Amino acid sequence: MLVQDLSPAAAQLHAALPQTQCQRCGYPDCASYAQAIAHDGVPINQCPPGGNEGIARLAVLTGRPVIPLNPAFGQVQERTMAFIDEDWCIGCTLCIKACPVDAIVGASKQMHTIIETVCTGCELCVPACPVDCIEIEIATPGLNGWAAWSQSQADEALNRYQK
Repeated sequence: MLVQDLSPAAAQLHAALPQTQCQRCGYPDCASYAQAIAHDGVPINQCPPGGNEGIARLAVLTGRPVIPLNPAFGQVQERTMAFIDEDWCIGCTLCIKACPVDAIVGASKQMHTIIETVCTGCELCVPACPVDCIEIEIATPGLNGWAAWSQSQADEALNRYQK
């Protein structure tokens, strides 16, 4: 779903989400989750990357109470980043197709790598890899939610996702 297709209420909620496009909320992207909150009454506690501050932001915008993150969608944790063990990469391009923000570069039958400054830590590349050469590491030790992710990073991730 594109941001310009959102209702004004959903657009406000969308702006409060971290834009990792990780799908942990159960929706294909942050825009779809925002739309569901605004129009379908979906709970505001389904975004692990947003953490407790993300829930608080959504609560203010919706007038709903702050509630803990629903553990069915994950847990509040430090922001992660994916790394490819380049010695094991077979160049299949499946991780490139899975990455919502084009943080992975490479070509068919050639080694791939992840642009660290662009990776949102969504982890969607991990199950796509047929040779298990992608590792997830903590990118922000001791920091989670919006303390580990800035508005400028969210804006950049959204721009990359929409391209």
